[in-house]
Amino acid sequence: MTIAIYPGSFDPITNGHLDVALRAARIFDQVIIGVYDTPEKMLLFSPQERATLASAAVKEVSNIEVQLYSGLTIDFARKVGAQVMVRGLRASADFEFEFDLAMMTHNLSPELEMVCFMASPQYQFLSSSLLKEVARLGGNITDWVTPNVALALVNKVKSPSEKIF
Repeated sequence: MTIAIYPGSFDPITNGHLDVALRAARIFDQVIIGVYDTPEKMLLFSPQERATLASAAVKEVSNIEVQLYSGLTIDFARKVGAQVMVRGLRASADFEFEFDLAMMTHNLSPELEMVCFMASPQYQFLSSSLLKEVARLGGNITDWVTPNVALALVNKVKSPSEKIF
């Protein structure tokens, strides 16, 4: 059985992330979306909120699950018995980061293979950061996230008097 991890902050999970996860699920027996609890970036959602949103997005896919993790990604991979780390590539800037990550991962854990999926054309530009900015400014984000994520994101960025709930 081939287990792949797909690690990231997923703040929040986008349709671009889901596209990569679903494509990986067609190739690998099990895909574990690893929601990293404390990346060094400004986060909008708590680790549990990010994991809950991701879980809801993949609930219909039997061979994808979501787990929170902390520490080194290679330690998480070992803990869950993963042989593969899945990553998504949008543009050349992603390549440089992912190449460095692949080299470091290989040095720390040569048994863990990295597989990169090219982003589908409709998601080449999409990032969680850009999505959050569009939501903050009142733009329509429904093409880029699941309905539950859109609602959660809009509620997070609106002032208390503007909440949808």
